[in-house]
Amino acid sequence: MAFTSHIFLFYFLPALLLLYALVPRRWLAARNVLLLAAGYIFYAWVDWRFAVLLFATTAVNYMLSRLIAAIKAQRVCLLLTAFAVATDLAVLGFFKYAAFVEENLNRILLLAGWDELPVLKILLPVGISFYTFKIIGYVVDVYRGRPPARSLLDFACYVSFFPQLLSGPIQRYGAVDPKSEPVPTFADQLAAREHTLDKFSQGAALFMLGFAKKILLANALAQVADAVFAAASPGTLDAWFGALAYSFQLYFDFSAYSEMAIGIGLMLGFECPRNFDAPYRAESFTSFWRCWHISLSGWLRDYLYIPLGGNRAGTVRTYANLMIVFLLCGLWHGAGWTFIVWGAWHGLWLVVE
Repeated sequence: MAFTSHIFLFYFLPALLLLYALVPRRWLAARNVLLLAAGYIFYAWVDWRFAVLLFATTAVNYMLSRLIAAIKAQRVCLLLTAFAVATDLAVLGFFKYAAFVEENLNRILLLAGWDELPVLKILLPVGISFYTFKIIGYVVDVYRGRPPARSLLDFACYVSFFPQLLSGPIQRYGAVDPKSEPVPTFADQLAAREHTLDKFSQGAALFMLGFAKKILLANALAQVADAVFAAASPGTLDAWFGALAYSFQLYFDFSAYSEMAIGIGLMLGFECPRNFDAPYRAESFTSFWRCWHISLSGWLRDYLYIPLGGNRAGTVRTYANLMIVFLLCGLWHGAGWTFIVWGAWHGLWLVVE
């Protein structure tokens, strides 16, 4: 269910806001239950099996996080954390990358003169990359000493929070990104949050801004980019025009969804971190990644780059860590060699800088 669909705009969102307003403010737990139900209805609208997978992943990680918090033995906690992260990545890898691996394996088999393997027809659950990273960040934070969720309800509400479910931002549960726009933790907002007319008005305005950006700018630029990309042999100027149109389409599309998500969150009383800050005005690749998909770059820094050693192990190791992070960043964006090359390109320029 896209934010721009008529079902969402004229039925789902108005009905949810009305029901949410009818629940007394002092019954915050009831409002959280309503948000949980809304998240699963929103997600199951595409395919009910996606909602089953979401709940199973949520329940397993919640139980593991409680064990990690309760057990005092450091080695056992580390093993449980590694098991949880490996399981989450395995689920993500199966749904998102199994077909990509099989296709490349079949090419190798053909070159060797062997028979191809049958390619699995796997339906990719929408948003799985986003909620998997949210869950992994939560489990690692619990291992690092952050308190776990008070209940399965709280954790499930966090994972299935529908404004962020499909395209982020990747908000953390019990921690905040110290280098991003300061907002209360999601855990604190589940326990207590303000519902004011001013906050609702800001959210509605931000949602409308994002909606207009998506419909009037991103969709219009998509027509230009699609026409050039579909051309059999575009000229040099046409190719550059199409590439620039796609670049702005991508920005307007993604930032629009982030703004709509943040706007819906505000209408429900939640503050979400900012995800874009004029990235095309950046003067370097380093500053670009401080302004583009801020929640993802912060996540990669804190849960991948720094654990790899960051810039603490010498120059060569720093360069290697940057390349590893951005190769995986490219792969996270999509299962294809073009995404891997894109990640390597950005990693290379960060190393050069």
